[in-house]
Amino acid sequence: MPVPILLVTGFLGAGKTTVVNHLLAHAEGRRIAAVVNDFGAINIDAELIAGASDGVVSLSNGCICCSLEGDLLRTLATLLRRDPRPDYIVIETSGVADPSDIVRNLMDPVILREALLETVLCVMDATTPLAALDDGLQRSQLRAADVVALSKIDLADEGAGARIREAIRALRAPAVVVDALHGEIPAALLFPVDVDRVPREPGPRRPAEERFETLSWTSERPVSLPRLQQAIGRLAPKLARAKGLFETVEQPGWLMVFQFAGGRATLATGEMPAPGVPRARIVFIAEIGVLSRAELDGIMEGCVAGE
Repeated sequence: MPVPILLVTGFLGAGKTTVVNHLLAHAEGRRIAAVVNDFGAINIDAELIAGASDGVVSLSNGCICCSLEGDLLRTLATLLRRDPRPDYIVIETSGVADPSDIVRNLMDPVILREALLETVLCVMDATTPLAALDDGLQRSQLRAADVVALSKIDLADEGAGARIREAIRALRAPAVVVDALHGEIPAALLFPVDVDRVPREPGPRRPAEERFETLSWTSERPVSLPRLQQAIGRLAPKLARAKGLFETVEQPGWLMVFQFAGGRATLATGEMPAPGVPRARIVFIAEIGVLSRAELDGIMEGCVAGE
């Protein structure tokens, strides 16, 4: 399967490196490769550092961090040749970079077969004056985001925090806006639960952060792609994230890899389905109480071939 990519953007001083530091220090068994312009800014606890060479810092928790030297696609190709391959790749952009340019690079067909852009995270300083959002670069960074993380929220008064949230939603309504005190963000929003490890349950599974819950849906039959597209369109206003693998009526014998975040849905061709597993497995993440099991099942069952 393609390796998921998390793209971290945000203006100078917003707190991007703090977020990446937190992800690497709290990998929880994930092999994360971080690509940054200057990995010297990454401040990992000394006991985690296992060695450094050729622009790569190896960490004892299985993560690595490397400097972005030259072409991004060449750097990604090098990471994807590592054994073992990373579970996730985190790319921290420069504070003066327009993420839309990087997104276009990541759509390269050669990269898409091996690595798939899963989430665009924009880190925004909660004390940012509203007038600063008139800046073209900051607007581009926000408009690319699936998730907006408000850093330095402890330094902003309640009124300022509410105003910046309102301004962000006006610019990027589909994005999920969360607080990121000291760089901490609910992992379920950045690294959705592996669909192969989520059992069908009578109730939701809740990530550690109590604002969101996870519901899974499975089917023993392939889905109709046009019907699925309609179903996701109906569910989209209530979703924070969704991720899945499914076989379609239109392309039998192959799994499609599905991602939904910030109103943006992507599909990529995966592998052949394994025997003995459901033909469709999709995980949905929503704010608690927004999406019921009955509503989800009612909408999704209409996607199944023959229904």
